[in-house]
Amino acid sequence: MLVSMKEMLADAAKGGYAVGGFNCASLESAMAAVRASEEMGMPFILQHATVHEQYLPLSIAGPLMLRLAKDAKTPVAVHLDHGSSVPHCLRALAMGFTSVMFDGSTLPYEENVEATAQVARTAHELGATVEAELGSMPSNFRGELGDYAPEDFYTKPEEAADFAERTGVDALAISFGTVHGIYKTTPKLSLDVIEKVRAATNGLPLVMHGGSGLSDEDYREAIARGIRKVNYYTYGAIAGGRAVYDLVKRIPDGLQFHDVAVAAIDAMSADIMRVMRILARK
Repeated sequence: MLVSMKEMLADAAKGGYAVGGFNCASLESAMAAVRASEEMGMPFILQHATVHEQYLPLSIAGPLMLRLAKDAKTPVAVHLDHGSSVPHCLRALAMGFTSVMFDGSTLPYEENVEATAQVARTAHELGATVEAELGSMPSNFRGELGDYAPEDFYTKPEEAADFAERTGVDALAISFGTVHGIYKTTPKLSLDVIEKVRAATNGLPLVMHGGSGLSDEDYREAIARGIRKVNYYTYGAIAGGRAVYDLVKRIPDGLQFHDVAVAAIDAMSADIMRVMRILARK
C-alpha cells in the first residue's frame, strides 16, 4: 500500500528503529525490495535516484514504482532520492510520489535553504514529505577518495537547527563519516554528530546515506543515536551482480535473460532482508 514517509519515520522514532530506503535502478531491484518487505512484513521506502536516470528514467520508473507500491501488501513510500533541481522534485510530486529529497548540499548555504524551502512548501500542500541534505556526502564508487578527513564533511549542529527551522523539512540527511559507494577502508564514523544534530533539531528524523558496507554494530549504534532512515543500494546491487556471475559460470551456453533476472532478484531480496533485520534491531 502506498503511504506517507513522514508517518513511517514517526513510527520508526517511536519504535526506536530505522526504515530502509532502497533504490530502484531496474524493475528487478524494485521487485526484490517489495518481495523482501512482504516476506519480512516490514515497511520500506522505494526510491528513484537521479544518478540512475541513465538506467531507468523517472518517466518510466515513477509509474512502475507507484504501481508496485499500491499493490504491495506492506506499507511502501515512494521517494525521489537526490533530486537534482527544484523542477525535478516538482515533477516527481506531480507523478504522485509521497516523498522527495531536494539535494542542495553542494550549493551555497543560503541557496540550499531557499530551494529546499520552495520544494517543501509545494510538497506539503500536496501532503507529501520532504528530505534534504546538509553537510557534504562524498562519493567513493571507484575508490577516488583515497585518504581523506571525514570531519571536513560533517554536518554542523547549529547550521542544521537553522536549516530545519527555515525550510520546514520533515527529514534531514546528515554527514557523519559515511560515503556513497564502496568502502576501500574501514569507515570513519563520528556517531556523536548524530546525537548533536538530533538535539539541535528537536528530534528531527535523521537520514544515513551511504548505508552499504557498514557493520551491524555501526547500524545499531547509528539508529540508537537517532538515525531513522537508511539508504542502501550499492552492496545489494553487488549481491545481484555476484549471483548473475555465478549463474553465467554454471551455464555458459544457452542461458536466457529471464533466468538472469530471477537470479538477481533472489540475491538482492535476500540481501535486503538481511539489512531490514538489522534496521529493525532484531
